[in-house]
Amino acid sequence: MTINNESIKMFEQYLINEEKSKATIEKYLRDVNKLRKFVNGQEITKIKMLEFKNKLMTECAPTSVNSIIAAVNSFLEFFKQHDLKIKSVKLQRKMFANKEKELTKAEYGKLLNAAKLKKNKRLYYLMQTICSTGIRVSEVKYVTVDAVKTGYVRINCKGKLRVVILPEELCKILHKYIKSCNINKGPVFVTKTGQPIDRSNIYHDMKKLCEDAHVDKEKVFPHNLRHLFARVYYSAEHDIVRLADILGHSNINTTRIYTIETGEVHRQQMGKLGLLRC
Repeated sequence: MTINNESIKMFEQYLINEEKSKATIEKYLRDVNKLRKFVNGQEITKIKMLEFKNKLMTECAPTSVNSIIAAVNSFLEFFKQHDLKIKSVKLQRKMFANKEKELTKAEYGKLLNAAKLKKNKRLYYLMQTICSTGIRVSEVKYVTVDAVKTGYVRINCKGKLRVVILPEELCKILHKYIKSCNINKGPVFVTKTGQPIDRSNIYHDMKKLCEDAHVDKEKVFPHNLRHLFARVYYSAEHDIVRLADILGHSNINTTRIYTIETGEVHRQQMGKLGLLRC
């Protein structure tokens, strides 16, 4: 087969019908266009696909390679070209988190202080909402006035119902925030025009805190708040099955990635075993 505008449009419509998110659709189409550029109008063969994989491995990190492979395999699957699909790169299970990338509890506190000093109430309470519940950034729009009243956020995404529990203390402070902003119904966190705040808004607002908070920008982005929640919860409860339910993970291996500690934490734990003598 060959890749052309028509086949890409058909694949896009398929993704829309499958109720994939806008970000996922854009990502899959971008990856398929990478393959299109590589084959340059030629017939797609298994040899071409393996050459494409090898090229990716020289240019991208293994996880990125596998992400692109998943997208192009989905494209091939849609057109029933099963024999052209390629295998993902085998990855060694990650044992330690990158200390330079993971946000600490202390750094989270510094970000909150910076938001408070800047009088950015929306961001101040939003970061606490994400970090105290583990909610996805894309699910923040479901945190409504009614949800704060009941203590439950009900999310219906792609036909799957997910319930997020709001801690009692969080409900109290959100209730005060709602009252101070005169929000009567709908989403709690909105823009000046009344639209639900999105990932881009949150990302840029958090980045603006870095200098005042003295926190490395590489650690500051919305999803890291979810990671911090997962690590703190697991450290306290040691219940990865319950944590997977809270985070909405269907695969517990995904949850394990969230709970990985840094090598320094493991070093300290090993040093406390009392197995060494001077």
